[in-house]
Amino acid sequence: MDRALRQLLKRGVAEIIAESELLELLESGRPLRLKQGFDPSCPDIHLGHVVGLRKLRQFQELGHKVILIVGDWTAQIGDPTGVSSTRPMLTPDEVRTNAQTYMDQFFKVVDKDKTEVRWQSEWFGKFGLEDVIKLTSKFTVAQFLAREDFSKRYASGRPIALTELLYPLLQAYDSVAIEADVEFGGTDQKFNCLVGRELQQMLGQKPQQILLVPLLIGTDGSQKMSKSLGNYIGIDEPPNEMYGKVMSVPDSLILDYFELLTDVSDEEISEYANKMSSGEINPMVVKKRLAFEIVSQFHSIKAAQQAEEYFTKVFQRREAPDEVVPLIGLSGDNVTLTIALTRAGLTKSRSEARRLLEQGAIEVNGEKLTEDLELSSIAKGSVIKVGKRRFASV
Repeated sequence: MDRALRQLLKRGVAEIIAESELLELLESGRPLRLKQGFDPSCPDIHLGHVVGLRKLRQFQELGHKVILIVGDWTAQIGDPTGVSSTRPMLTPDEVRTNAQTYMDQFFKVVDKDKTEVRWQSEWFGKFGLEDVIKLTSKFTVAQFLAREDFSKRYASGRPIALTELLYPLLQAYDSVAIEADVEFGGTDQKFNCLVGRELQQMLGQKPQQILLVPLLIGTDGSQKMSKSLGNYIGIDEPPNEMYGKVMSVPDSLILDYFELLTDVSDEEISEYANKMSSGEINPMVVKKRLAFEIVSQFHSIKAAQQAEEYFTKVFQRREAPDEVVPLIGLSGDNVTLTIALTRAGLTKSRSEARRLLEQGAIEVNGEKLTEDLELSSIAKGSVIKVGKRRFASV
């Protein structure tokens, strides 16, 4: 296996089913159809999604085509992967709006000109009850209860809706409908991808290969990146916010982030690993390089340089930032700081502002606040820090 192929199939890859068959397909010279589906109930993309999207882009650069499937039917059922409850059904308008947001972000990583967008309703819109029953007859309940999250819920007596058991079947049929050669997903999608591979064989197609990528650990350093857990870094976030969030990632994840999210060479990553292990280099220096690489990808080199300067000034030298939200025209009787911060858009709600106050995450001129002061009692010109990266002035 040459170096380029090894990079394609080894770096940022958790498992391939089956690698020998995928190698044969790649060596055949035929453009492959790469399946990538998404649930439009989650319109925003974070760095956890980017791990797989970067791999799709690498395949595209070799001449292969991505088939992006909008799960407008399965969004009405909900995939319980990794969770214990179903997602709410979406209206057609919600699906279209979310899908557009997703695709705007998707094509920041994947080549739009080498992508074909398909909607599940193209084939499921023609399905009748007879077709559904035929599809369900292909597998047994026992096979589906072998899926880890189903088996855990069943063993603990928690409910599993019949519609949930349909989800892997519908995702599998997507592979049949588009005649997928390779399906991409995170390791938590292994069962669903295998069902697709098996269903294709049952219906006379060649079985798709499966390429699974690792689940990226979030900024908390313990759980997979997820918007619901608040440990995510969104690809649409402003440069300063993105840079700051990367800098908050635990040192133990630096090398994984380099491998999964950047084009920095294996040799350079290995050098960083050795130098950090020996104490020759401060992990902060390496992490700043990581943050620069990631911000450059989604914004620009200039934006990354400015974000780095901002981080150095505000968080390393503890100087006041240039961009500070002025709390102007917000004073008055009974206007407290939490009210003023919420009105200025620095917190989403007053309850969030109170929570930050209780956590000691609001400072006035470097001093942590312990009570909700009236805004009029705070000296004019004071700089207020809200959380880690938001600032206001009185």
